[in-house]
Amino acid sequence: MSGVIKIGAGKDRPVRQHHPWIFSGAVIDTEGSPQPGDIVDVVDPHGEWLARGYFNPRSQIVVRILTWDRDEQIDRSFWARRLVAAAAMRDAIGVSQGATAWRLVFAESDLLPGLIVDRYGDWLSVQYLTLGVEAQRGVLTELMRELWAPAGIVDRSDPVARRQEGMTTGPAEVVGQQPPEEVEISEDGLRFPVNLLGGQKTGFYLDQRLNRSIVARHAAGRRVLNAFSFTGAFAVHALRAGAVHVTNVDTSHDALVGSEVALRLNGFDPDVQAEAIVGDVFQVLRSYRDEGRQFDLVILDPPKFARSKAELEPATRGYKDINLIAMKLLAPGGLLATFSCSGLVTSDLFQKIVFGASVDAGRTMQVVARMTQAPDHPVLLTFPEGEYLKGLLARAA
Repeated sequence: MSGVIKIGAGKDRPVRQHHPWIFSGAVIDTEGSPQPGDIVDVVDPHGEWLARGYFNPRSQIVVRILTWDRDEQIDRSFWARRLVAAAAMRDAIGVSQGATAWRLVFAESDLLPGLIVDRYGDWLSVQYLTLGVEAQRGVLTELMRELWAPAGIVDRSDPVARRQEGMTTGPAEVVGQQPPEEVEISEDGLRFPVNLLGGQKTGFYLDQRLNRSIVARHAAGRRVLNAFSFTGAFAVHALRAGAVHVTNVDTSHDALVGSEVALRLNGFDPDVQAEAIVGDVFQVLRSYRDEGRQFDLVILDPPKFARSKAELEPATRGYKDINLIAMKLLAPGGLLATFSCSGLVTSDLFQKIVFGASVDAGRTMQVVARMTQAPDHPVLLTFPEGEYLKGLLARAA
């Protein structure tokens, strides 16, 4: 080990309970001059050993814990065991059934802080989000190639998360074969094109897989508004379930082109059964409200509004605003499927926001389903922060 981090009195309880984060305010002393990205030991005020993890004084989270076993060294075999365990968990719960894309590694929830790995057919899409895991990039790349034999590995690291760790991000890098412009995946019998070198997240919203099925069960015979649609996965599921028409709205022209490709891949006519609207979703929905347009099912799946506590208050206003407008667009008996992927917005707070929107909209709304992320995005009980996606399906009286 290259250093020791001593934490203050009363700060050891979360560590003993296996929470993987140590914040800067908990640290009272640093011994051994560890460098950013180094592996360090964590001790209590009396010097009792608690855990081992990697160190980054540039981040508010100074240590991200890797092990609570003093005898476990952080070496190549450690990373191999963790990767194998993450893949075995997905095999055990059957995430590959009916799909060719799923999350293989979910950072802290798989005891691999800062590492995200998604499989898209023969390719892996990877995010190195912390300095500690960036320092292990070489060995992790070797192990992923040995264990999973992908055609190629694409680095799609989130630049915002990396900046918070004091790192930079360049264009998507590829180890192995360059993926084609569109990698086709399947999900529950449907086909989707994925651009692994561009677009949002690692290429596709894998965390919404179960929710797409839940919402689609209520789509038959309905006119659907799919807001923040990205490449239209919710729309394709809705049309297969019997929706009469879908309107996809997104700020990205390229994403909407992808939605039309997905519709055609699955036998739907985007010129007849759907429309694609490029524009600011808030403005587009306001224009629909002013025109008196109504829909039987509105889907709101916006990007993360709150990345920090400083953004929480404006984020709550944004969520309330978009939900209020959406409720005004609902026909009697219409359904609103609304989501937040902001981890700082708890499920309780999100429901209160949607409640406030219903009051201001003058709509009586009944929650008929609650939704969360797919099981390939597991949540450690010792790390509730891993539960970031929450959704409500609510019916307008």
